[in-house]
Amino acid sequence: MENWIHNLDSFYVTKENQKIYFSDDFIKSEERVTGLGKGIYTTYKYFDTYIWKEDSTNHYYFEWIPKVDENIKEVHWPDSFVCEDKDGYSTIPYMQGLLIPNRYEYDYSHIVFDGQFTSCAAYMPWLSQTNNGLGYIAINETPWDSKYTIDHDDKGTRLQFVWLTSLGKMRYKRVVRYSFESNMDYNRAAKIYREYVKETGLFKSLKEKEVKLCKISDLQQCAVVHTGIKAHTEKDSRFYAGQKDVIHSFDSVKKMIQSLHKLGSHKLYLHLDGWADPGYDNCHPDYLPACIEAGGWSGLKDLQKSLSSSNDLFGLHDQYRDYYYKAKTHNENEAIQLEDGVVYEHANWAGGRQNYLCASLAPKYVKRNYTEILKHIDLDCVYLDVFSCNEMDECFNPEHLMTRKECMEYRRACFQYMISKGIIPSSEECSDWAMRELVFSHYGPYEFMMKDENAKRMGIPVPLFNLVYHDCFILPWPMDKKQEDYMLYALLNGGIPYVVRNAPYDNVDGNFGSDGLSIEDRIQRANIVLDFYQRIKNEEMVEHKIINDHVQQATFSNNITIEINTKENTYRIV
Repeated sequence: MENWIHNLDSFYVTKENQKIYFSDDFIKSEERVTGLGKGIYTTYKYFDTYIWKEDSTNHYYFEWIPKVDENIKEVHWPDSFVCEDKDGYSTIPYMQGLLIPNRYEYDYSHIVFDGQFTSCAAYMPWLSQTNNGLGYIAINETPWDSKYTIDHDDKGTRLQFVWLTSLGKMRYKRVVRYSFESNMDYNRAAKIYREYVKETGLFKSLKEKEVKLCKISDLQQCAVVHTGIKAHTEKDSRFYAGQKDVIHSFDSVKKMIQSLHKLGSHKLYLHLDGWADPGYDNCHPDYLPACIEAGGWSGLKDLQKSLSSSNDLFGLHDQYRDYYYKAKTHNENEAIQLEDGVVYEHANWAGGRQNYLCASLAPKYVKRNYTEILKHIDLDCVYLDVFSCNEMDECFNPEHLMTRKECMEYRRACFQYMISKGIIPSSEECSDWAMRELVFSHYGPYEFMMKDENAKRMGIPVPLFNLVYHDCFILPWPMDKKQEDYMLYALLNGGIPYVVRNAPYDNVDGNFGSDGLSIEDRIQRANIVLDFYQRIKNEEMVEHKIINDHVQQATFSNNITIEINTKENTYRIV
């Protein structure tokens, strides 16, 4: 087909730990013409493929069609053109966005979450390349059971889709849509995807969300305070080092918020960690009551009332995936069961030994807990941890069998429950499968912000997510001032600022110690970002430009352009 070299020796399936190349199982190919377009239908022994062009749009569809159950575990097809031009590059929606120049040196063999779509490895399910002035975007229309790989060497970059089983089987057709253009770049790729999500109904602007959640406009006026109440670490946790519990009273947090206002903060949103009696990352989902030593329900209620009286917003940090053995009602039968019958467990976090709660049960635990919580306090927002960051789970327990796609729907149901109560839902990152429900997240960072500033970057950071969804989502941004001033990226991306970010773990989630700024400096910097956000908060980001290695620009739909210089650590509004 046009400009596509269909090399069957490049594609394969895995079966019983062996690679079976498409060329080995090829039977025949035939041309098909339908009322939609024409293409090539290819028959293989265990599966078929259909590659066809849609007449009305000139899009190409690549369909992999299972037909015989032969315990195929992975399908490596289709992939990219090999991008070889010295000025060519690949575009990956890895976290906020990543541009990989062909001649850039980096080892891409270990991508977070193994490159699974619907995780932070790909906030959006598409890949793109530009080569010799020509390019394409490949949109994964069936992203639930799939991942991508990056084969990158001095000859160029090859991107490949990999299809995974659903509950151990290849159960349904997998589809990728390719759009080819002569003026393709990462801006154009993002805008093609924006058109796609509008067509499919995934796109929902903040103005549309505000119909059901009237406090969205209030949230848009807030700087973020992220702090905690109780920290407790179990002895079997990887973080345990003999430390004792740390407890801050609800009253002390109330006084901190009041102090921030006196020092110059305006409207604030409080994201409260460790507010329940077990402490941060402990005993979920049996987390209640409010921390007794910190003041109990009455202390939490007093904090909430104080926030309301100063027109601040309040949200709780909560968790319905990590399932701790210390939970009073823990039952392994409710945990994720793997294909071999094993119940997976680890002890990474403060609460120690844990499984993963099957997401099919999460909405009911959310309803159980918030039926009780809302008896004691009013809430503006809720943060449901990891749902929009980690990969989708599947569960083989026959009592609550669950595919990855069903997992996605159960997680969305948890957000929808909050919406039904008038509570603004948020989660860890901004994967777009939840874009109809989520309003904001903990962050949506560039990958370099999640590691030591001296570590080699994966590529050139570009705001792909915001080019698609800026007017649909509120993104808080880290404000650390290091060799580069991260405030500049908050401005460039048109987000809201953190004024306080007391992360629960050191050297995790981009938390690498203090940058030495005073609280007065943090407030001043947050106010600058927040003032700029008011000018572009419901606007589309229409274009991003890389002027040179240090200067970037972002332009919004009301013709406001922000320019940052990461060498001089300066900005200007054009």
